Amino acid sequence: MTESLALAGDLFSLGFVIFLGLLVLLNFLNLPGNWLALACVLIFSLLSGKALGMLFWVLSCGSAVLGEILEWGILATRAKEAGASSAGTLAGMLGAFAGALFGAPVLMGFGALPGALLGAYLGCLLMELIKGKNWQEAQKAAKGTLWGRFLGALCKCGAGLTIVLLTGRALLSSGSI
Repeated sequence: MTESLALAGDLFSLGFVIFLGLLVLLNFLNLPGNWLALACVLIFSLLSGKALGMLFWVLSCGSAVLGEILEWGILATRAKEAGASSAGTLAGMLGAFAGALFGAPVLMGFGALPGALLGAYLGCLLMELIKGKNWQEAQKAAKGTLWGRFLGALCKCGAGLTIVLLTGRALLSSGSI
């Protein structure tokens, strides 16, 4: 009986970890997947009585913060490397946010990623054209902003994967972190 209860607990924990992995993928839809995953871990910890150590929370919250820094830092860096002005970079960031909002209702939410990428591209392109750059320069800057947005989201998901792995280790192993 005890073995079957332990197996059921492990299966539930495994399902929970898979659920967290799906939440992390929400980062591609311009939603706060890492923060939602952390909130679910906190609720799970409080409801189950499973105490997760201070090191777990420091590493998990640090990963979520690092994901945010990487997401926007990579976007800004790639945009600058491609020749985007500060105004073009900011317009790309705002365009990514707006594009994700407008794209979210399309394809049951999966339109947010293409919307964010298109918004980043168009926001930067339009600003660079307004600032007087020629079409080729503006397009190059906009492409850099688009790639920065995509790579930033990818790195943010990587940071979220750290949260998932830390949670999996804490819940599925006999030790704690």
